[in-house]
Amino acid sequence: MPEILYDNIVIYYGRKSVAGRVNGVRSIPEKGCRILLEGGTGEIVEKKSRFIATARKVESEEEAAAFIEEMKKKYWDARHNCSAFVIGRRGELTRCSDDGEPSGTAGRPMLEVLLGEGIRNVAVVVTRYFGGTLLGTGGLVRAYTQAVKAALERCVIGVERPGQEIQITANYTDLGRIQYLLGQKGITPLSSEYTDQVRLVLLIPAETNDELRRELTEATGGRVVWEKRDEYYFVDKESSNG
Repeated sequence: MPEILYDNIVIYYGRKSVAGRVNGVRSIPEKGCRILLEGGTGEIVEKKSRFIATARKVESEEEAAAFIEEMKKKYWDARHNCSAFVIGRRGELTRCSDDGEPSGTAGRPMLEVLLGEGIRNVAVVVTRYFGGTLLGTGGLVRAYTQAVKAALERCVIGVERPGQEIQITANYTDLGRIQYLLGQKGITPLSSEYTDQVRLVLLIPAETNDELRRELTEATGGRVVWEKRDEYYFVDKESSNG
């Protein structure tokens, strides 16, 4: 999965990468979704019980299962390793487990946090070391909920949106106007070709297509040629909390 640092875009990928490698994206949703870019770990203590939450990016049920098993081995001496995950840009696949806690007091509240935050392709495991005091149903729900939120606060989250690769062709006399307009919008061409005309390849959010095309057409008196080359996803970094 190619990574390109492009203005405020931190990760960029799609049906076909710039190098032409297919990487399995079959459709682009009309609206963006929040996804995990980097996992994180958070911990809370409730009446001497430790709740250690670990969140990780996963893209399949197999990856989620492997992550959960990894956490169980890492925290083999803990009383519980409860889990939840959401996979798919529309949250098509969800699972949760109470791992021995009273039914509905751990996995489901954890899953509700993920769904409530609208984050996709994420799995979280909350490890509990019992502190000797029973928390009750309400206490468990609050503790597992807070633990997941603590982990997410330490994750890097991005908004995945559909994007497009555009090639514009223009005369040299219009190049200055085009460069000024692109600069105003923070768009740096991915590549440039200078022959008898100028050809610039741009990566832009799909929702800006019509506006940018109109502004370039007006700026060049209709002389610019606009060609849509491919469709992509890109991810804007939303937050990074340490």
